[in-house]
Amino acid sequence: QVQLVESGGGLVQAGGPLRLSCAASGGTLSRYAVGWFRQGPAAEREFVAGILWSGAGTFYGDSVQGRFTISRDNAENTVYLQMNSLNPEDTAVYYCAAHRHPYSRSRAASEYTYWGQGAQVTVSS
Repeated sequence: QVQLVESGGGLVQAGGPLRLSCAASGGTLSRYAVGWFRQGPAAEREFVAGILWSGAGTFYGDSVQGRFTISRDNAENTVYLQMNSLNPEDTAVYYCAAHRHPYSRSRAASEYTYWGQGAQVTVSS
């Protein structure tokens, strides 16, 4: 079992950048594909970005393509989400999650096994 903890959330003005981190403990994160998801008020959890075990393969949700970048440092057991050009519609709780299959390109939250507690990101106008 791997424990995931998000950090780096907070309040940011529209147009600004923010970087989230997902640190793992109790396991080797390189064994898993990792995804970022988000959930706004009264909304279902939606896929944001994913990355394969090696970091070479990345994929994104349509709403963040070209603005967000996912990366990982397996030596540090950490996955990052660099968010640029933020707008109020990006306001949500952001979660990182690990998928058992290291090559998974799944966008479905139900297929991910391990989840962090979430980090609040609020974007003001």
